[in-house]
Amino acid sequence: MKLAVVSSPVPGQVNAVLSNVALYLEQRSWRLAGLVQSDVDRPDRRHADMHVRVLPNGETFRISQDLGSNSRGCRLDTASLEAAVGIVTEAMSGDIDLLIVNKFGKQEAQGGGFHALIGEAVLRGIPVLTAVNNLNRAAFDDFSGGLAHELPAVEEDILGWLSKSRVGRAA
Repeated sequence: MKLAVVSSPVPGQVNAVLSNVALYLEQRSWRLAGLVQSDVDRPDRRHADMHVRVLPNGETFRISQDLGSNSRGCRLDTASLEAAVGIVTEAMSGDIDLLIVNKFGKQEAQGGGFHALIGEAVLRGIPVLTAVNNLNRAAFDDFSGGLAHELPAVEEDILGWLSKSRVGRAA
């Protein structure tokens, strides 16, 4: 199965590594679909704003809601996430070399978000690179049947896996 999951105990590390890998591959003419996340700190808020860059077109979405400085609930703006999913769905209709999904999160764990696109890519033999946190780990393991390749949040390890997972374009 051409599915890899990246994890790290360091906050923000996975987002930075996946963004760097996407940039590296874009510079080498890989056809990417998916999204990568960056967080924008807000001094007046406990949590940063979550932004995603959609691959391949580069459109940026804020996918977090501002629930106030003391909020503790889920801040995900599901409408923004679904808008990004729609753009990636279009990109998946063409030839792509890799699907990057910044996180197998709560939406995916419940069968929404990028859940179907990840499954479609795996069935089509397209490598998929994603990340998961401990809260959604059991759902991801159920989804992947425990067959996903475990990778550290290290760019060289990810590129090495891609070289082994793909025929044609070398990482």
